[in-house]
Amino acid sequence: MLGALFGAIWPAWGADLNPIAQGFVKLISMLISPIIFCTIVIGIGGMSDLRKIGRVGLVAIVYFELLTTAALLIGLVIVNWIKPGAGIHAHAASLDMGAINSYVAVAKKMTFSDYVLNIIPTTLPGALTSGEILQVLLVALLFGIVLVQMGEKGRPLTALVETLYKVILGIVTILVKLAPLAAFAALAFTVGKYGLRTIGGLFDLMLCVYLTMALFIVLVLGGILRLNRIGLWSFLRYIREELFLVIGTSSSETALPGLIAKMEHLGCAKPVVGLVVPAGYSFNLDGTSIYLTMAAVFIAQATDTPLSVGQQLVMLGVLLLTSKGSAGVTGAGFVTLSATLASTQSVPISGLTLILGIDRFMSQARSITNLIGNAVAVVAIAAWEDEFDRERAWRVLAGQPMELGSSSIREAVDEAG
Repeated sequence: MLGALFGAIWPAWGADLNPIAQGFVKLISMLISPIIFCTIVIGIGGMSDLRKIGRVGLVAIVYFELLTTAALLIGLVIVNWIKPGAGIHAHAASLDMGAINSYVAVAKKMTFSDYVLNIIPTTLPGALTSGEILQVLLVALLFGIVLVQMGEKGRPLTALVETLYKVILGIVTILVKLAPLAAFAALAFTVGKYGLRTIGGLFDLMLCVYLTMALFIVLVLGGILRLNRIGLWSFLRYIREELFLVIGTSSSETALPGLIAKMEHLGCAKPVVGLVVPAGYSFNLDGTSIYLTMAAVFIAQATDTPLSVGQQLVMLGVLLLTSKGSAGVTGAGFVTLSATLASTQSVPISGLTLILGIDRFMSQARSITNLIGNAVAVVAIAAWEDEFDRERAWRVLAGQPMELGSSSIREAVDEAG
């Protein structure tokens, strides 16, 4: 709130605070690859059955596809019902492409084969320095599987990775103390540069997107939690620090270290957390999926471009693929939308200029929904695999003191005697 107020009163100074916010995001981002690597290696290294790893991965992929499809369909239905773009009557030929050329250029490079090949790092250490989550995931999976096959000979290396993991979490603890300053700077920059008046003309679309995501969180994600006998509001209170961090920085990656630690503390087994959270950051982007369908149809409505039901379903099918390629790309949602419009050719790509000004504001909604969706995914998949200590979760959500860092249900039971 103070950051937004600062940006509104002194917009020039607010816009100059962007380096502080970006610096914090970079500090957290530099730790994400080693955190994911250590979490997955420790989790898999502690397993004795490799088939279980494959089963958890398969369940996660099926879950991600079902939730992503539901998010796309919900966005498609609501944007056709409310029609936020109707009445704008923007002529596609008169729209300036200059501001979006960089996004379109990146989008043209995002072919399916390029995306698949990009999962494979050029070198083994390069996976930890590339910033690509899927590359880290691949290397960590291979590393963990070999450690399981080595048996007792691999235990010392697993213990070494656990020590490294504790060191990295210590660094995170230090950096997170800067989060309030980063959130202040990020919101001051957003309001100072773009101004609150920027969103006035596109308020209907923003309201539509925010309400749709709120409904998705309450009805769909809340329903999944209720099936697992967990209350939505107590769950959101539990991850509130991560949510506020995402609101300030407009990036769900900054909350990844805290989310991993909290889901383990909640009672989800470490191997499940280690596999589901990193994979979810690439494959379970519920907020991004809602935004993509609504933004695409909004542009069609605003430019008076007719879209048949068949064309919209084809676009939805393309989005099921392109939405999976947005991880690790700057302006990911916007780039993915560019790629989709370019490949379907049913909506003028120049219409992206209509929503460029408010993309930063909608990025916050996307990131929040993505974070909550991934947190709920961990609970759902852990419960399905019988790797969720529900009684521990109830005590944690009720605010009862619990020792942090229990790596499995069996350890939690042992600690409780």
